[in-house]
Amino acid sequence: MNQIIEKSCPVCSASHPEVFFELSDLPVFCNLLWRERQAARNCAKGDIKLAFCPTCGFIGNTAFDRAKLDYTEDYECSLDFSPRFQSYAQSLAERLVKKHNLYNKKIIEIGSGKGDFLLLLCQQGNNYGIGFDPTYVYRPEHDQYQVEFIQDYYSENYAHYQSDLIVCRHTLEHIPNPVSFLTTLRQNIGDLYKPEIFFEVPNALDTFHNLAIWDIIYEHCCYFSPVSLSNAFARCGFQVTETKEEYRGQFLCLEAVPNQENQDLPEKQTEALNQLKNDIATFSNKFQQKVDYWKTKLQEIASRNQRVVLWGAGSKGVTFLNILKEQQQIEYVVDINPNKEGKFIPGTGQQIVTPKFLLDYQPDIVIIMNPIYKNEIRTMVEKMNFMPEFITSV
Repeated sequence: MNQIIEKSCPVCSASHPEVFFELSDLPVFCNLLWRERQAARNCAKGDIKLAFCPTCGFIGNTAFDRAKLDYTEDYECSLDFSPRFQSYAQSLAERLVKKHNLYNKKIIEIGSGKGDFLLLLCQQGNNYGIGFDPTYVYRPEHDQYQVEFIQDYYSENYAHYQSDLIVCRHTLEHIPNPVSFLTTLRQNIGDLYKPEIFFEVPNALDTFHNLAIWDIIYEHCCYFSPVSLSNAFARCGFQVTETKEEYRGQFLCLEAVPNQENQDLPEKQTEALNQLKNDIATFSNKFQQKVDYWKTKLQEIASRNQRVVLWGAGSKGVTFLNILKEQQQIEYVVDINPNKEGKFIPGTGQQIVTPKFLLDYQPDIVIIMNPIYKNEIRTMVEKMNFMPEFITSV
């Protein structure tokens, strides 16, 4: 039964959003690197209580506690070691530069991580970039580019920084009050400047409609579908010019420009909101069915005495292992990010290894956490001259 909570929706302020799904005792960080197995298993944990607002479509974790999270240089979530992801990032940068005529312009990126995407934007158009992120780690090679990195959260303190494009990728979902953040951004821009705005977030439709359930993590206190993301921007003084699903529907992209007034969304969003309501109503049962399927699947693999590894030490892999309480049968998790090698999975403690480890370990089965990388992974493994069975987690 859905639980009515007293908090109002952080996007539209409607009262009584409904808690429709709960998970307990999950790692608060999926991408924090742990150097010792026991420390990884003893990592800080938190609860997830997802509430749905039927008025605007926003989904948020009502049990989220921002004080549990402290983003530092040890946070490692880069996907740029994947050729598939590199290709996407490169094409996205090219598209933004050409579409918005970004040549010899200024670009701000909020949540710039280690700086890879901002560098692409600057290289493509000989632009000057400013990145904001507390997890940024200085690299000497950055000195050759027209970039500046500020190791801090973007806030009203940086209103004096103006630009022709403002980019924010996979950051808004970590902010517990997105409207407050977007309002600050709009106020910082003011009325003299008209920068293009580009935001990218995980697509809630992929999680709750397509059942990509391993994307539910504590760090994500917000889940946006096209209707809820558009709602948030329209209520904060932006005119939404485009929403688009990318990366096989896993990402949701929004473009906007500053507007003088807050706006209501068009009636055509009603149908999308009703579909989301239907997805939310059935999600809990479908989630449990998928978990039960994987528990049975792993039991079958164990009965055949087969070796199995997981491929992908990011949020999907961490969630998969922690929800299934998997600490014994899967001993290793493969990841191509060399910064993760030798570290341990939070909550369950599996060691993270590079692909070359498989030459000696010779697993029978590889569970691929993100199917978008299946061909890339298969090609990499084939070059090692052995062929395990590949299974995708969705």
